[in-house]
Amino acid sequence: MPVICRFFGIVIYMYWRDHMPAHFHAKYQDHEIAVEVDTGAVTGHMGKKAIALIQEWRESHMLELQQNWELASLKKELHHIEPLE
Repeated sequence: MPVICRFFGIVIYMYWRDHMPAHFHAKYQDHEIAVEVDTGAVTGHMGKKAIALIQEWRESHMLELQQNWELASLKKELHHIEPLE
């Protein structure tokens, strides 16, 4: 599970050759969610404030997330994405 970003205690990662639709995983404290890259749909449970930060980050890095999804589907090295500041 390659980590692609960390900010405010949130860890963002993608799995190689994961199922569609394109998504990433986020972990914060004891909670974990999956977030669809294109729609922002969330699967799992996490606090509203953390989800809002993740969604803000997702919206700012859509192209990079889509590129990393393509790399992950080919089991290639993923690129680090800048954190939310």
